[in-house]
Amino acid sequence: MNRRNFIIWLFSTILFIFTSVNSFSSELKNMIEALPGVESVKTMDGNQHFNAKYEVMFRQPLDHKNPSAGSFLQRIFVAHFHFQHPMVLITEGYAAHYASRKSYINELTTIVDGNQICVEHRYFGKSVPKDDPQYKYLTVANAAADHHAIIQQFKKLYQGKWLTTGISKGGQTTLFHRSLYPNDVDVSVPYVAPLNFGIEDGRHEPFIDQVGTPKDRKAIRNFQLEVLKRRDKMLPMLKEVSDDKGYTYRISLDEVLDYMVLEYSFAFWQWGTKRKTIPTASASDKDIFNHLMAISSCNYFAIEGIAPTLSFFIQAAKELGYYGYDTKPFEQYLKIKTAKGYLNRIFIPENLDLQYEKRTMKAVKKFVKKEDPKMLFIYGEVDPWSAPAVQFKNKKNMIKLVKKGGSHRARILNMPTNQKNRAIKQLEEWLE
Repeated sequence: MNRRNFIIWLFSTILFIFTSVNSFSSELKNMIEALPGVESVKTMDGNQHFNAKYEVMFRQPLDHKNPSAGSFLQRIFVAHFHFQHPMVLITEGYAAHYASRKSYINELTTIVDGNQICVEHRYFGKSVPKDDPQYKYLTVANAAADHHAIIQQFKKLYQGKWLTTGISKGGQTTLFHRSLYPNDVDVSVPYVAPLNFGIEDGRHEPFIDQVGTPKDRKAIRNFQLEVLKRRDKMLPMLKEVSDDKGYTYRISLDEVLDYMVLEYSFAFWQWGTKRKTIPTASASDKDIFNHLMAISSCNYFAIEGIAPTLSFFIQAAKELGYYGYDTKPFEQYLKIKTAKGYLNRIFIPENLDLQYEKRTMKAVKKFVKKEDPKMLFIYGEVDPWSAPAVQFKNKKNMIKLVKKGGSHRARILNMPTNQKNRAIKQLEEWLE
């Protein structure tokens, strides 16, 4: 074949492949558009794993038990690999902007060589109802029903094995959906998912008092005290940052500093910070303040910082629960008299009167205790969210793996080799 004919053949081959791929993508788009509940389908760029990808807006009832209450559009991202391969559904706990990236692929999808659907949580991102300013319909039951509705429709296209997974609040969402719709999927993998039993659960504080080494805990405590002792130097810097960023608060700057200090130890362990990064007592005021901001930023307590995840704090106050702070070691230096009730005081708008409902998490606890679905729980050893980890004994299917020294970033693929291999082997057996 001469050079001219080779170029013609190569161009024709590429054109055929391109046409075939685009033809398939168009057909799949039509199939998705035909599913009940689907309002719109936008074609997106795939990547080296996915043959096609779409942003789908799916209509959901505000209240699944009362369709007459109205509806909203929920954003989901559908990434196609092969109809006969497993489907991994990501029960995102927040907004799902990241899933729009061309390169995005969940680690579980790579492990099982599967397709992927990422579901943005109701009341986050582009999935915010416009007709419920009081967040009445932001419940665990309604969110689980959202996932159930999506799964039922997409099972018409993907009839192989189904898995659900999520990280942190997304992991909670995976657990909640499985507890309410145990037969929707074959396998569930919640990562670093707490199961709290109160607005201030009570298990996080003693966990923080025992985690790590005595040297770790002493260095953390000394730093917290150093910040409070330098209050008169810290406040001007805190005010400068707040003014520069346009941050406003529901509490005074003095109180903001107190809560930054109280939050420091939780955030330190959650993200796996190393003791060597902690400034000593001889460090400058600026270095002390910069380190505090790096680990426990005032943004977390600012109304503007809270805004993107306000729905989470509302869920925490209503059903999910949260953690408290141990103020005793710092009482001499704190301006606040108590940290009790801080979640509602700092994070929740005054016009919302929220009451914590214990029954929801108790029902999930009962499910974990009595049932034995195929579920793999991943936790990090030093992550404070491991304090309220799910607890169970003598289960044939349910498995919990805790990464030694792991933080909130614990994942299957970054676990020690023996744990990673065990997790992957178990998933393979479940999906046979």
